[in-house]
Amino acid sequence: MARSFLIVGLGRFGKHMAKTLTQQGSEVLAIDINEDRVNAALKYVTDAQIGDATDPQFVEELGVNNFDVCIVAIGDNFQSSLETTCLLKEKGATYVFARANRDIHKKFLLRNGADEVIYAERETAERFAMRFSSDRIFDYFKLSEEYAIFEVSVPESWIGKTIIEKNVRQKYNINILALKQGSTFNALSSPDYRFTGEEKMLVMGTKESIRKMTK
Repeated sequence: MARSFLIVGLGRFGKHMAKTLTQQGSEVLAIDINEDRVNAALKYVTDAQIGDATDPQFVEELGVNNFDVCIVAIGDNFQSSLETTCLLKEKGATYVFARANRDIHKKFLLRNGADEVIYAERETAERFAMRFSSDRIFDYFKLSEEYAIFEVSVPESWIGKTIIEKNVRQKYNINILALKQGSTFNALSSPDYRFTGEEKMLVMGTKESIRKMTK
């Protein structure tokens, strides 16, 4: 069964969220006060409406409790973002996911009804900073302040050795989740796997443990 999303704000962040969710088979209703943005969105979402999400009557008519997730993608007007978040919760929204531009915005959104907040610019910067910190880190997915999943190359000293021989989990405090050959990921099936150096690894661990492994 397709999930349903309400997206408020069709700037760059909201537009990309709407397009991606629609492509994945979800039902998306997009809202914006800008007529041009709404008209453009009609090409790639289930439905789009012109409206002010800080207007209680307008939000009431949307039936926000019928959506699996409500996304507040307003990035350039924090007052509107905060009012919209509060109003969505007041009108029965099940889960509100909001975007913030600053730490203080994130704190206020969480205090006023948001179930989850993304600090888009900061998290994007952190992801690329981690990638660029080592020529052996190819991607990075943050799980918490301490743990993350990394796509990394195999250290030269591991080539020709098995996972057991390198005692990977105990020595490096990481878990190998999968191996990547070209663009294909394959789940790791055996601790006797012998590294060739042609593969990349998808590993989970702390940022510090990955830094040590990729030195």
